Amino acid sequence: MVDCVFSGLSDPGLLRTSNQDDYYIDPEGRFFIVADGMGGHAGGQEASRLATAAIKTFLQQHWHKDIATAQLLEQALRQANNAILDDQRRHPERADMGTTVVLVTFRDSDPQPWCAHVGDSRLYRLRGHHLEQLTEDHTWIAKAIRAGEVSSAQSRSHPWRHVLSQCLGRDDLTEIDIQPIEVHSGDRLLLCSDGLTEELSDHLIASHLKSIRACEAAATALVNSAKQRGGRDNITVVVVNLSAPSGSVNS
Repeated sequence: MVDCVFSGLSDPGLLRTSNQDDYYIDPEGRFFIVADGMGGHAGGQEASRLATAAIKTFLQQHWHKDIATAQLLEQALRQANNAILDDQRRHPERADMGTTVVLVTFRDSDPQPWCAHVGDSRLYRLRGHHLEQLTEDHTWIAKAIRAGEVSSAQSRSHPWRHVLSQCLGRDDLTEIDIQPIEVHSGDRLLLCSDGLTEELSDHLIASHLKSIRACEAAATALVNSAKQRGGRDNITVVVVNLSAPSGSVNS
């Protein structure tokens, strides 16, 4: 069983008057959620809040049931999607609201953590000096990069870089990416909204995570660095340090 310490931080940034991001850290370290809402001031806030609350409640109610983790995560995200759709029907003024989400779980019944995500909120893993993005953005620009139509350098300033191909709050939700995550003792995980990655390159993110070991200090440094570079969007980060008794995980 991998043990972990963790910390999270959310900031509205320098240009937004409200924070449409939301996050939740289970006090026991069983699961972590970051959501980035959209659809106007009230809509975005409500969508991310509804998603986080629905996922949290579903996981708490079904955590110890004999359900495969992949199925558990899909059902949790479907529940969140339905919660947003129900709210849209009751409040037509929020009909365009939606949210991205990234979720990581640590269950005793699994030898490794699992991740589920929709949209462009991301999960990273730092191992030694190497930072790797473990999720694949559900965006127009990500598909264009994979197709060789746009370079990674061009993507950082492309006018369509924020266009999502999938998010929670849609009747046609099809892309829910769910995967086990390989971790070693000493790895660090970072869940974040695109308010961080819009301002900081992977190189800068890795630099902060490598140089600041304490989770709370690392989270604060990442948010402050994004604000120093513009802070144009809400910024949310959750940092998880993984450790384990000797011999309990591969190295």
